[in-house]
Amino acid sequence: MEQVNGDTLAAARKVIAVHINYPSRAAQRGRTPAQPSYFLKPSSSLSLSGSAVERPAGCELLGYEGEIALVIGKAARRVGLEDAWSHVAAVTASNDLGVYDLRWADKGSNLRSKGGDGFTPVGPALIPADAVDPSRLRIRTWHNGQLVQDDTTEDLLFPFARLVADLSQLLTLEEGDIILTGTPAGASVARPGDVLEVEVGTLDGSPTTGRLVTRVEEGTTPFADFGAGPKVDDVQREEAWGSREAAGLPAPASVLTPVLKAKLESVATATLSSQLRKRGLNNVSIDGLQATRPDRRVVGLARTLRYVPNREDLFKSHGGGFNAQKRAIDSVNEGEILVMEARGEKGTGTVGDILALRAQVRGAAAIITDGGVRDYAAVAGLEMPTYFANPHPAVLGRRHVPWDTDITIACGGTTVQPGDIIVADSDGILVIPPAIAGELVEDCIRQEQEEAFIFEMVKQGNSVDGLYPMNAEWQARYEDWKAGKSND
Repeated sequence: MEQVNGDTLAAARKVIAVHINYPSRAAQRGRTPAQPSYFLKPSSSLSLSGSAVERPAGCELLGYEGEIALVIGKAARRVGLEDAWSHVAAVTASNDLGVYDLRWADKGSNLRSKGGDGFTPVGPALIPADAVDPSRLRIRTWHNGQLVQDDTTEDLLFPFARLVADLSQLLTLEEGDIILTGTPAGASVARPGDVLEVEVGTLDGSPTTGRLVTRVEEGTTPFADFGAGPKVDDVQREEAWGSREAAGLPAPASVLTPVLKAKLESVATATLSSQLRKRGLNNVSIDGLQATRPDRRVVGLARTLRYVPNREDLFKSHGGGFNAQKRAIDSVNEGEILVMEARGEKGTGTVGDILALRAQVRGAAAIITDGGVRDYAAVAGLEMPTYFANPHPAVLGRRHVPWDTDITIACGGTTVQPGDIIVADSDGILVIPPAIAGELVEDCIRQEQEEAFIFEMVKQGNSVDGLYPMNAEWQARYEDWKAGKSND
């Protein structure tokens, strides 16, 4: 196979990169674009396998992203999808390097953060485009010998031919131009002394580009003071490393602290409902559902998933691959509750045994759907409770298109927002606005103390007249009773 050489680099007048294209990366970033978007990298950023790249002096976050590069073989202008791939001469491996320290100054253009010399190594070999199926390629990245990215092109958000056709609608892709086609999950940060390797091949292992090798060195020349200098914060650290945990950052503080969670678990759902009603919140219950585990009580933060009514063309574009349903299941975290909007549609399933098991493995506290459940016996056998409208054997495509995640939805007659506190048991399911949860549960605890006293007084033979609710005389006796309890 032909090797990438200086002539290859010299022929590239443009280097165009796609922002997000792999479902795994979209799930990691928490956003899935409806259309591809791009940025330019200068051709001076290109380099060969075996080259070194500088982490600029004063910078902390040199990010790497293994990608498949397309090399244009003949000019493309306003080409269609059916013809687009014929304009690609070859594919090869690439590494879309960049320093997150400079994103604050040019985020969007990425010129300074991703345009540095050597920031786009490509190679080492070119695989002829007509020798491969672009939907059956594999990309792998190693960081100091450890495999950190491993994905395929089988379920890309935007297939390669679509990228070529889309770009050609506005600009001419010229012979030698290079398109970087996006990176899968697993991209992270490299330090001086590290070695990065990227390889592209077919799913059966042959042909392959061989490994594109890049060594990271520490820059020694500081930035001049007449331009934007390096600056980072924890947001950039999290994006560069891929997660707060990988960046060594503490987990974000949750409104649902262990103490608050324990208090919410200690009070009855009916008491919570009463106190919500006192605050004018009468439409905060998810109604009409049954539970696989009515013996369980769960408290957690809501994550949301929305289904829209099935339309065949939309299911074709949104129903397959790593769709919104799978993204929601695969990103739910420990203790969270996945709430699904299925419009009360009972004529199909919204979750089955495999995805429910995946949610349980990830630590989800529960799944709530106002639609049907497939594989009911298996779902009911899980430790994790599922609240649902009815069993149904049909799959999504009969009535639903999985559409979006972590948005405001409707479920069982009420509105649920991501981050709402959900309390669910055999008495019902309540949605609690997090801003009032602390004072709400304290009032619930006080109410239940009072009701414990009233219950005891009634048990002793007292009339409920003046006792339930308590008048001033009974209130005074209650205070004495409570003081006695605290001294026990």
